[in-house]
Amino acid sequence: MSRILLIEDHPSLGGTIAEYLRRAGHAVDLATTLASARSLLADVGFDLVLLDLGLPDGDGLDFLRQRPSPAPVLVLTARGALNDRIEGLDRGAEDYLVKPFALEELAARCRTILRRAARLQRAQVQLGRLSFDAATEALEAGNARFDLARRERQLLTALMLRPGKVCTRQYLETQLYDQSEPVGPNALETAMSRLRAQLDRHDCGVEVRTIRGVGYLLEASRDASTN
Repeated sequence: MSRILLIEDHPSLGGTIAEYLRRAGHAVDLATTLASARSLLADVGFDLVLLDLGLPDGDGLDFLRQRPSPAPVLVLTARGALNDRIEGLDRGAEDYLVKPFALEELAARCRTILRRAARLQRAQVQLGRLSFDAATEALEAGNARFDLARRERQLLTALMLRPGKVCTRQYLETQLYDQSEPVGPNALETAMSRLRAQLDRHDCGVEVRTIRGVGYLLEASRDASTN
């Protein structure tokens, strides 16, 4: 599941786009100003940004110029003149879609950009006996492929992309839940407990350590590291 930031100040349109993309399997956060978008980008790792240009606290082109995030940007705007499209692409947008547009086309363009970005990421992460393909989210323990439930897969993905590094609770929660989801106080612990059970079941040779008061750390287990 990809994490998308939608920057759109029109409440009806923003809500419609966000809901459509969520039904398509993405986690979507909605920002109505550039200031709130920058705040989210400071805390969350997004895979794609959908950017309206006419925002109440500035022009989206300023966002493209400053590029506060490495995530690819798809511009969504009513500015459809040739010069506007050229300027948006020259400022760094990966794609440019003129309003009004069909939601199906938007979803297709998102898939194209995300596939392209996935190919540029590290293809595979190996830790213990566990291997993880960042592009396909395929998991293998030794040579045996296995699958996880959606929430545990999201959690393991977040941990595997930062192997050997402490992942804070805030980081993990933002990777698992978007702003529209109610999150209970023990939701992360419950998901982590299920993930640990699955890692043991499949003999992955990794363990998740709890760093008290901070978060969690995924590392190779001692048995795996000595084999």
